[in-house]
Amino acid sequence: MSFHATVLTLYPEMFPGPLGCSLAGRALERNIWSLETRQIRDFALERHHSVDDTPAGGGAGMVMKADVLARAVDSGPTEYPRFLMSPRGRPFDQSMAHELAGFGGATFVCGRFEGVDERVIEARNLTEISIGDYILSGGETAAFVILDAVVRLLPGVMGNVESGHYESFETGLLEHPHYTRPQIFEGRPIPEVLVSGDHRAIAEWRWRQAEAITQARRPDLWAIYQRKHDKA
Repeated sequence: MSFHATVLTLYPEMFPGPLGCSLAGRALERNIWSLETRQIRDFALERHHSVDDTPAGGGAGMVMKADVLARAVDSGPTEYPRFLMSPRGRPFDQSMAHELAGFGGATFVCGRFEGVDERVIEARNLTEISIGDYILSGGETAAFVILDAVVRLLPGVMGNVESGHYESFETGLLEHPHYTRPQIFEGRPIPEVLVSGDHRAIAEWRWRQAEAITQARRPDLWAIYQRKHDKA
């Protein structure tokens, strides 16, 4: 299965950036996924190629123009969903990463300035996605995060497929602690159970550790996990 990503941005030179390294970069070289960038400014028809204007009703900042952005969106693939990187969007999580990986491709619109004209969001059916409750200078960084999470789920990207099944959020819990050699580091030994050879005891220990860490650090996830297990 391959995945085609189209990124609409004012800064195409930012790509592939970190997506050209490590797992995502090797997958890009092997054509497991493909990346296309489009310069939004190329779709501004007036002499100065302006992509933004002052907000209607007044206020600070500038707003990306609906007509320019609509032309950019229309130039891309029509068979895949279209997403706008936005702090007011649906929170991106692991379940959504799996959802996107199954689409076969997507268009990612990277906004800038104060925001994007609401009419193009409505007219082009852009689904807004947020990677967290904070503000970035533009949507490109968010697109990096989302694509990295999606690409690693594609078949053939991770060498050990099983490793992805036990990572944080895949089970509803944060991941258990990890250890490797040396056996003792600055007086701290590897927990005895992990060198016992008892695979059942190791699995139980890891699960209990994951539960304890989730309960302590992410009570929101812990509450969801408990509700699911209560129903079961």
